[in-house]
Amino acid sequence: MANILVVDDEMGIRELLSEILSDEGHAIQLAENAQQAREARAGGAPDLVLLDIWMPDTDGVTLLKEWQRDGLLTMPVIMMSGHATIDTAVEATRIGALNFLEKPIALQKLLKAVQQGLTRAQETVRAPALAPRPIAAAQVEEAQNAGFNQPNPAAAISVRGGATVAGADNHMFNLSFDLPLREARDAFERMYFEHHLGREGGSMTRVAEKTGLERTHLYRKLKQLGVEPGKLAKKGA
Repeated sequence: MANILVVDDEMGIRELLSEILSDEGHAIQLAENAQQAREARAGGAPDLVLLDIWMPDTDGVTLLKEWQRDGLLTMPVIMMSGHATIDTAVEATRIGALNFLEKPIALQKLLKAVQQGLTRAQETVRAPALAPRPIAAAQVEEAQNAGFNQPNPAAAISVRGGATVAGADNHMFNLSFDLPLREARDAFERMYFEHHLGREGGSMTRVAEKTGLERTHLYRKLKQLGVEPGKLAKKGA
C-alpha cells in the first residue's frame, strides 16, 4: 500500500482517481488546489503525487518548480492535463516530473504510470545502500593494471570533486560535483540514457522497458537532453 496525493481542482476527477486507487489498496489524500497540496507536502512526503497542471490559484508546473527549488521534490510526481502542450509536458519533465498523463486518463495508463512511479520511488530509497564505496584514484589505476578493467556498466568511481562512471562499452563518463544541481542531474541523465541506448543498440522499445518510461516520455526526455538515439545506435553497432 502506498500513500498517494491527488491534486486537482475538479471534484469529479479527484473522486474518480481516489476511488480507482483506493480499490488498488492505496491510501489517498486529496487536494483541490496548490495551497492544500503545499500543506499536505508539509505534513510529510507522500509516496507519489498526481498533479494537475491547470489550477486556479497556482498551476501545477509552478508548484513543481517550488518543490524543486525548496528541495521538496523527493517523491515521484505524475502531471495531468487535458489542455497542456508538448512544451508544457517537456518543461514539467525537465523540472523533475516523472510522467505526464493526458485527460481523460485511460484506466490502464493510470495504473501503469502509478506502478512505475512507485517502483521508481522504491529504487530511489534503496539506492544509497547500493552505492559503491569511494576509492582512491591510485587504487583504480592499480586495479586496472592488475587486469580488473573489464566492462562493468554499474561501475562508479568516486573521486574528489566529481565521479567517473563506466558505461556499457567501458567508456568513462566524468561528472563534476561542482555543477549546479540541475546541471549535474541533466549530465547524469544524459550519461544514463546514452549508456542504455548504447547497450540496447538504439532500440527505443528496449530502453523504455529498461528505464521504466513510456516511449512518448522517453522521446521527450531524450530531446530535452539533446541525446540522439540514431547516432548511439550506429556507435553501438
